[in-house]
Amino acid sequence: MYRRVCYYTNWAQYRTRPGRFVPEDVPVELCTHLIFAFATMSGNDLKAFEWNDESTDWMDGMYERFTGLKKRNPRLVTILGVGGWNFGTSKMTKMLQSASNRAEFTKHSIKFLRKWNFDGLDLDFEYPAARGSPPEDKWRFSKLVQEMANGYTKESMVTGKPRLLLTAAVAAGKFKIDAGYDVAFISKYLDFINIMTYDFHGKWEKKTGHNCPLYAHRDETGDEAYLNLEYAASYWVTQGALPSKLNIGLPLYARSFTLRDKSKNSLGAPAKSGGKAGKYTQEEGYLSFYEVCTFVKKGAQVFWIEDQQVPYAVIGDQWVGFDDENSLKLKTRWIKDHGFGGVMVWALDLDDKTGSCGGPTFPLLRAINEELGVNTHISNEIIRAPSPTPTPTPVPT
Repeated sequence: MYRRVCYYTNWAQYRTRPGRFVPEDVPVELCTHLIFAFATMSGNDLKAFEWNDESTDWMDGMYERFTGLKKRNPRLVTILGVGGWNFGTSKMTKMLQSASNRAEFTKHSIKFLRKWNFDGLDLDFEYPAARGSPPEDKWRFSKLVQEMANGYTKESMVTGKPRLLLTAAVAAGKFKIDAGYDVAFISKYLDFINIMTYDFHGKWEKKTGHNCPLYAHRDETGDEAYLNLEYAASYWVTQGALPSKLNIGLPLYARSFTLRDKSKNSLGAPAKSGGKAGKYTQEEGYLSFYEVCTFVKKGAQVFWIEDQQVPYAVIGDQWVGFDDENSLKLKTRWIKDHGFGGVMVWALDLDDKTGSCGGPTFPLLRAINEELGVNTHISNEIIRAPSPTPTPTPVPT
């Protein structure tokens, strides 16, 4: 069975209803693996980020509520993510600098994960050898992965407990891949790899572009031709990653733009900034799927980019490149056809959890599941999905 890896964000709890999202809102029948985003670091130790992540004498914390979802689906795998975009690179870079630092991080991560009943750790280092991270971090990150995998194997052998999983979220851009990852090496030690095949275009650019095109557009040349799901996923394979270990990222959100000229609103039209912030997500140039539905209901025209197999919508000076059930099914079919291990979605809180778009709850995630052959019509179905097969690694003596 394909992996269906779903990210849960611990800041969505602060949105106003119906945008607010907490662990109890997770559709446990639609995911095989859940990743809690994000923990942070203090020195070489993992550290909770939000005030209510950890339980106290007077409340059940988000960690406990999250891992407790396994009561609803006993085969669910819950993983803690550390890092993320806002985390930056300095804390990770400092930890990577020496073998003793990395060993301390490995040791403490085991203690932290066992304490809060997580099944593994997801490394979200964005990105080795970029954003202030030195070139040496490419090699150091590889060593960290190897040492952590060996450390997790050794702990399991000593304690008799199931081995903790080690996974990573990685870049989709060719130049970040080349600079930051020894792809073949880390693929040996990671249980699976989540490729962030989205954010190919956004408000940081001066023209409209889709968040996650499946294919390149016929007019794209040079480096632009790398900015699509097909190229990024295939490039990881050509660099030595096993397709069966790769989960291809699918976004449940949109990237938007404010046009310079309302009369010029096609793909590649001049843009002056990100689109207006959504009512609930409150970020310029970024909309949840349920906010896109509202945008369309207000009268936006929806177009289809044939070359890239994705839709976009326009109303006035607002341009939104998004994914719908159809485009996600096409991407999922491509993922199946090319032998990948599964899909990853960012993020659960951005799908339509209430059915406000006029269809079922979580319509995007259901569309992905349906294309993968999963029955989504029984809301309390327990998914009998196997955990990924551990990769044998030598235990240091």
